[in-house]
Amino acid sequence: MKIKINVLFAFILTLSLILFINGNGMTAKAETELYLGGISAGLTIKTDGATVIGLSDIVTKDGVFSPAKNADIKVGDIVISINGKKVNGAKSITSILSKCGENPVEIVLERNGKKVIKYVLPKKDQNGIYKLGFFLRDDLNGIGTITYFTKNGEFGALGHPVSDDDGKTIPLSGGTSYLCSVIGVVKGQRGKAGEIKGIFVEDTKIGTLKKNSNTGVYGTVDGNYKYKELPLTTTGEATMGKATITTCIDGVTTKEYQISIVKIDKNNKENKNLVIKILDKELLAETNGILQGMSGSPIVQGGKIVGAVTHVFINDPSRGFGILIDKMLENGI
Repeated sequence: MKIKINVLFAFILTLSLILFINGNGMTAKAETELYLGGISAGLTIKTDGATVIGLSDIVTKDGVFSPAKNADIKVGDIVISINGKKVNGAKSITSILSKCGENPVEIVLERNGKKVIKYVLPKKDQNGIYKLGFFLRDDLNGIGTITYFTKNGEFGALGHPVSDDDGKTIPLSGGTSYLCSVIGVVKGQRGKAGEIKGIFVEDTKIGTLKKNSNTGVYGTVDGNYKYKELPLTTTGEATMGKATITTCIDGVTTKEYQISIVKIDKNNKENKNLVIKILDKELLAETNGILQGMSGSPIVQGGKIVGAVTHVFINDPSRGFGILIDKMLENGI
């Protein structure tokens, strides 16, 4: 009998401890300490290779040629290497071709995630420059918002990837984040997203970019950037109702604005776990709502970071999507 009582007591004690941890019998999710972002950042992104954005004819003394088109190179292909030499941008191709002359070159491409090899015969244009007959895009520049900094000097921004015109995530080989000074805004309108206008403060480097993924852009802080002077907070779980976003729409000063979380979808595998609505009259008067460049603005409830702004509704700039903070952290560096 005594043994049964002890067993029963142990069971009750265990059950009580579980309920004390998280009243529904499940262990509570651990919180992570983060420094609050909301800082407008200028992003310079270096890509793996250079993306073909157009095909062109080459006018030579012997006629007009289209070597890239004839070799079945397509818009959207990523040029990785030529004759075994890595392509870091459009300028590097000119240098490589100058040493090849009018001899066929082997081009390694990435197409739809697969390796493709093409052989192309360069042609010398009327200015004496060897060309292949395509236009390339290499480095990208843009404005976004840093969501958080970790205690060990890592940061996450945007809450969504930097993508090409077809929505494909652009491969990242490096890049830099600078403090951005906002000099103006273009208000959002129904059917057309607004945007933040800013200039890169190039003598204030925030850090080096390391990763571009579906949940954001990630990097490491430069040793001189004083991110530890920002407010230290923790992560939390989003709930329906009032919240704030921290963002910058003037100069380099961040500010909190009132919003409401109107829908939560924790199972969304994209970066659209939350639907938010801007309530703040000041922000609505200045911007009409969410702007391009606000992506990454942290969403705060009860003093805790619960997510980040990711998209604006084109037909209603006062509404947009957000990503849960846990999703960003899971995919960080």
